Amino acid sequence: MFEALPAAARVVIVIVGLMIITIAVKGGLGRIKAQNHRIQTVITLIYSLIQYVTFIVGLTWVLSILGVDVNMIFASVGIVALIVGFSAESLIADVITGLFMIFENQFNVGDVVEVDGYRGSVEKIGIRTISVRDAGDNLKIVNNSNIKNMVNLSSDISRAICDIGVSYEEDLVKVEEQLPGILEEIYGRHKDIFLHTPAYIGVQELKKQGLLLRFMADVEERDIFSGRRILNRGLYLELGKRNIKISHE
Repeated sequence: MFEALPAAARVVIVIVGLMIITIAVKGGLGRIKAQNHRIQTVITLIYSLIQYVTFIVGLTWVLSILGVDVNMIFASVGIVALIVGFSAESLIADVITGLFMIFENQFNVGDVVEVDGYRGSVEKIGIRTISVRDAGDNLKIVNNSNIKNMVNLSSDISRAICDIGVSYEEDLVKVEEQLPGILEEIYGRHKDIFLHTPAYIGVQELKKQGLLLRFMADVEERDIFSGRRILNRGLYLELGKRNIKISHE
């Protein structure tokens, strides 16, 4: 019955059918609740692979319907010559590089990475490309073979650093005695950001107007900027409540 239809109708049916299959597969994969970033990475990779396979199968099928002898094309031109003719060397490099990166578990979906100075969270890993979204919601798409200098910032615990100045008029010893309580209060309000109680590191620098005190908090890489802002705000407010003069330079 399918063969009895006009060629144009068969082409439309094939295209629509493959689109429905792709959408159904995407929906099915979307229902899988990934327990970790590794599983999410595999899911995005499978969907990317299905997209490419569907495209190749669909193109071959449509050409056959239109009367093109696909077997003759591959037999006469040769698969190697066909790849070179379409300048697919970069495609092969992208695919091979991507597979090695995934199998070696260099990074996963959700990891914060830096690619050639561009910092963001890995949103999608495909057969040919990865998608990285930065804090400004900008999306950068990078071919796998072009990833030369990548740093996975999520591989280790990150540290939010905060420097705050205290006036020379203050008794440093008395100020330092109050810091553990202040840091515990800040941690208690923001356990969703800080992995542990922020730490007082010591006097970082002697400035003109006062002592520059340094604080540090362990955070996930995705929270490094928010952690720094929260720590800055918390110290400013808590020192102010205790009438500890802050220096400004």
